[in-house]
Amino acid sequence: MERFIPGPDTRRLYRDALGSFATGVTVVTAAGPEGPVGMTANSFSSVSLDPPLVLWSPARASARYPAMTGAERFAIHVLGAGEEDIAARFARSGDDFAGLDCAPDADPPLLEQGWIARFLCRRVALHDAGDHAIVIGHVEECARREGPPLVFAGGAYGDFSPVD
Repeated sequence: MERFIPGPDTRRLYRDALGSFATGVTVVTAAGPEGPVGMTANSFSSVSLDPPLVLWSPARASARYPAMTGAERFAIHVLGAGEEDIAARFARSGDDFAGLDCAPDADPPLLEQGWIARFLCRRVALHDAGDHAIVIGHVEECARREGPPLVFAGGAYGDFSPVD
């Protein structure tokens, strides 16, 4: 066991400790001032069932931060197992919709492939959260497909198959 206080000198240890928590992988899309924009995020969570609220947290350091936090509407696409390429694409670049089956002109832009759940949301709150923001959305429409999710843990992608 290694104990430490999170700070500048223990940043890597802190990231590794956070990486012990497996998360799903999402791509959040929004209509930006210069066109559709997407961002890979694992900071997605349900907030409330009634009303249906979800949250996600974009990083302030991202060039996509202004578009993502300024969008009134956004879509969260929960990626399915095997969709590492889509996750990597939107981790690198937020405007690379080329070659994807999608509706980039919709508001919000919609991916038509790679997801097992999709939430169309209207932003209802934006909160400061250190080097990130917390965006809370009211889910206006939801879609779901069968399949295992793409999972991220310990700096690597994998999938999850429930034990019978």
